[in-house]
Amino acid sequence: MRIRISHAISYVYAEPARHITQILRLTPRDHDGQHVMSWRIEPTIDGRLRATQDPFGNIVHTFSADGPIADMAIQVEGLIETTDLAGIVRGVTERVPVEVFRRDTLLTMPDAALTAFAEDVTRAAETPLSKMHALMEALHETLPCIETGQRTGLGAAAAFAAGESIPQDLAHVFMTCARHLDVPARYVSGYVAQSDTLPHANGAHAWAEVHLDDYGWIGFDPANGLCPIDTHVRVAAGLDFADAAPVRGARKGGDGEALAVRVSARNADGRAANQ
Repeated sequence: MRIRISHAISYVYAEPARHITQILRLTPRDHDGQHVMSWRIEPTIDGRLRATQDPFGNIVHTFSADGPIADMAIQVEGLIETTDLAGIVRGVTERVPVEVFRRDTLLTMPDAALTAFAEDVTRAAETPLSKMHALMEALHETLPCIETGQRTGLGAAAAFAAGESIPQDLAHVFMTCARHLDVPARYVSGYVAQSDTLPHANGAHAWAEVHLDDYGWIGFDPANGLCPIDTHVRVAAGLDFADAAPVRGARKGGDGEALAVRVSARNADGRAANQ
């Protein structure tokens, strides 16, 4: 599948900002499941845009500009060719030992309810792979997913206690349970092409990957209840959302910030993708 992506992030400041710095993890890399045919990041104001890599191998752009800045936007456009590998992740730049991804973080700290849930829903599964599928299916059925714009992230334990979750925290819940079951897990940010059959395929998205000895890394998307397919575009990964957040920034001045985000991920011929 060829997926055309458009991602616009716009800022308006009631008081002009004197300086801004944006950390952008918005650029996918090639691997066996995807090929980046074209990609560009264009700020709407003059500044300095520098590309580096972080410790996880993600491509990171740092954009900085001096004010006064009353408004600005970051426009991302790209075309990605994807292949359905049934969730298997091959050919990804790996800079961090697998064992690092057993580590809990503030966003993936387990509590008694989460550990009990993980043990209960995987008790009948006989292999590590079947345990991960059982965990994904149970989360998809019991923890309703709401759209990202309805709430900010809470972290795994708080989202599980709330009884509903955005995709970001569903990934955190899955990772927390997987790590409790002694399976390394990491967070993935990316895009999912609009689809007639996936319940959460509206552009920006998040899911998890786990490492199993017999398979390597495998993706699990509990919001959609399946392993990533050719609708999914993988962008960045880390221990949790903080390591793979699409945009993080700081500014001097700029009080009264208004943020607007517009994301589109569609089959390149303009039709919604089908599973």
